[in-house]
Amino acid sequence: MSSPILSLTDVTLSLEGNAGLVRILHGISLDVHKGETLGLIGPSGSGKSSLLMLMGGLERATSGRITALGQDLSAMNEDQLARLRRENFGVVFQSFHLIPTMTALENVATPLELAGVADAHGRAQEELSTVGLAARAGHYPSQLSGGEQQRVALARAAAPRPAIILADEPTGNLDSTTGASIIDLLFGLRDRHGATLVLVTHDPELAARCDRVISLRDGRVEAAA
Repeated sequence: MSSPILSLTDVTLSLEGNAGLVRILHGISLDVHKGETLGLIGPSGSGKSSLLMLMGGLERATSGRITALGQDLSAMNEDQLARLRRENFGVVFQSFHLIPTMTALENVATPLELAGVADAHGRAQEELSTVGLAARAGHYPSQLSGGEQQRVALARAAAPRPAIILADEPTGNLDSTTGASIIDLLFGLRDRHGATLVLVTHDPELAARCDRVISLRDGRVEAAA
């Protein structure tokens, strides 16, 4: 098998809380390969979202080693991490994180403009069309439903053609019908761009659609299937 696109070796994470140092993750080791869809499951507080943030360089590990696309995240400064994310990662959160003063089109196009992509608005319009929002491109987030806002977030994540998509409970704020359509779109974007997908979910049916599932409990890998 080819070298992993993401690799974690004996990774720990501790954060300072009101009661002192809290250990979030304990000695996590796992590899994710190109084109794979990995599901992360486990009860609330098990460390799923924290692990996802470490994979994307959005949080720094306390110890251990994380590599993404062959690059050691711990050796990179914040500017280098931001560039790596901008060029190689798409991130979808439970909360949509759209900029309220920008239209749907601007929300998708702005990261492309920052990355120096030619015809950023053209590509943004294409991605909005892919998620069924061509007619809503000029609307602001407050004018869109929750499902529509998450579609914009999906388009924004997919527009840079990322090698890796990280999704943290992307249907958590949506009703079941809307959530199902968002998941279908997410898997479709993965297939269209040949991306690796790491998905945090509480939904066992959704996890079953993944190639492999890692179960976390109390910051440790409890089981892998």
